[in-house]
Amino acid sequence: MEYDPIKRRLGNIFNRTPLLRKLFYSLLDLLLLRAWHVNKELRGLKKRSFSGKIRILDAGSGFGQYSYRMSRIFSGSLIKGVDVKQEQIDDCNQFFNAIKLQDRVVFEYGDLTKLDEHYSYDLILSVDVMEHIEEDELVFSNFYKSLRNNGVLLISTPSDQGGSDTHEHDEDAVHGFIEEHVRDGYGINDITKKLQFAGFSGIEARYTYGTPGSLSWKFSMKYPILMLGKSKAFFILLPFYYLVTFPFCAVLNYLDVNLPHKKGTGLLVKAYKK
Repeated sequence: MEYDPIKRRLGNIFNRTPLLRKLFYSLLDLLLLRAWHVNKELRGLKKRSFSGKIRILDAGSGFGQYSYRMSRIFSGSLIKGVDVKQEQIDDCNQFFNAIKLQDRVVFEYGDLTKLDEHYSYDLILSVDVMEHIEEDELVFSNFYKSLRNNGVLLISTPSDQGGSDTHEHDEDAVHGFIEEHVRDGYGINDITKKLQFAGFSGIEARYTYGTPGSLSWKFSMKYPILMLGKSKAFFILLPFYYLVTFPFCAVLNYLDVNLPHKKGTGLLVKAYKK
């Protein structure tokens, strides 16, 4: 099962009008547990660290949902999203132009291993990116150099406890989720040491996707994507599937975000440049 074509197909459906695109972002915020964790951390940063207008880098912007969310959380801030997929860059620029945010939010092609924008950003967000990049220490160093003093790096990435779904035994089910990953995930000590080597301090790393979150992910993302990969007809049934499963998944997501986890298949990491 190929994961990216499914995501691309969903993106094409919801990219037809700005209203559908906003609906798509709202659905991602509701369904993706990582969005629950990331958005909570972003709101916390707004309260504790950033009260004025700031410059933000969305490092691996994808569909642009986190750039859109940050444009609302950090009012008036300037946001740049970078990605290696030109199709998504073009779609995002088209959408943000349509909603009149092109003066605040722009998207460009960007290879993070070649990022060279010293002292440019107050906040860098990287969601589900680092597991795709072999030269991760170089990217962490580039992030550090690109941040201003007192800047913050926020990372969401799979952990080494099955975060790339490697704990499963069904190879057909697993392969599509990890085919683009260069590592199975990070350990807390591993990513902390690499960030310290890059110059970061005050590093806070915690597990996400604990027991409730891992169960929610299977029902809200894994099983629907597997079914979509087998038959396009499931697109018709998808709304009814979520009507039944979403209340259950929402409770699990709430528990995952608000409870500590001794282990989990995801990591959320904050690192500071003093």
